[in-house]
Amino acid sequence: MSQKRFSQLRDYEIPIGDSYKLDARKKLGSGAFGDIYLGFNIKEGEEVAIKLEPTHTRHPQLFYESKLYMALQGGIGIPKLHWCGSQGNYNILIMDLLGHSLEDLFNYCKRHFTLLTTLMVVDQMLSRIEFIHSRNFIHRDVKPDNFLMGRGSKKHQVFAIDFGLAKRYRDPRTGLHIPYKDGKSLTGTARYASINTHLGIEQARRDDIEALGYILVYFMRGNLPWQGLKARNVKEKYEKIKEKKISTSLDSLCQSFPEEFKIFIQYARDLKFEDRPDYSYLKNIIRQICEKNQLSFNYSKYDWILKKNADSSHEEQKENKNKDKEKDKDKDKEKDNTNNKDNTH
Repeated sequence: MSQKRFSQLRDYEIPIGDSYKLDARKKLGSGAFGDIYLGFNIKEGEEVAIKLEPTHTRHPQLFYESKLYMALQGGIGIPKLHWCGSQGNYNILIMDLLGHSLEDLFNYCKRHFTLLTTLMVVDQMLSRIEFIHSRNFIHRDVKPDNFLMGRGSKKHQVFAIDFGLAKRYRDPRTGLHIPYKDGKSLTGTARYASINTHLGIEQARRDDIEALGYILVYFMRGNLPWQGLKARNVKEKYEKIKEKKISTSLDSLCQSFPEEFKIFIQYARDLKFEDRPDYSYLKNIIRQICEKNQLSFNYSKYDWILKKNADSSHEEQKENKNKDKEKDKDKDKEKDNTNNKDNTH
């Protein structure tokens, strides 16, 4: 490790490997498998994201996840893997620093996306899933938290992250699909899990697509009917979510939304275990909704960008009003001072 390179480290900066430092003050997030911090690539002079996982973790995920990132490198919307290794008491993965997750942006927009924003992000999410599938993997945890916007020149682009639960569904050499199994425990997030996943059936490509269908509805509704169900434990909660998901008709779920929402989810549910989803057909469904509603993709019109611009404009107006008030006060003071002078003469 170059001592010269790290000679200017502050108390809260931790050297990682030969070229990176971690800012212990700036935690970007945390998950089931560890924490993510802001870091800095000293050689390149750029910010990065540093994911830490304690080495004593019972079921380590980070090295497995790094292999997934390696297999997916070069794909559009796949963050660049910078470094992976162990140091001290932690396994460490360093990757591109990205922007906010779609879940964070959804909350910023008061838990509602317009139809245009919903279609623009889901279209990109579908492309990421298609690419992951093309590399012989399924994600198995498709949810808004695992899709982040880029930064800088890529701020309009959706990135897929968190491959700790991803699984190879097909042998890349033989093309042989994994066998059908049942009796499996739920892997992923129950809110977006497919019905087959709830039923304990081995996941395949169709399950990633069904999860995306629920996200399509979620962004427009603000919630899903199986959210917030009370239960005594996780097992009971999963059971209640499954029952509610099965009993909720697609007509009810997609009520007041374009009929294509229902077609999207029904298509995913109709796929057989080994079926390859027709991604072009699904993308065409999104295009049809756009045409029917006279919408065209314009990434400068994401809801969070329009809201941020509106908020900035509102703040500017507020500041200008305050300045005008101050000016009026100053004028009143000047007038009072002039009157006082006149009175003394």
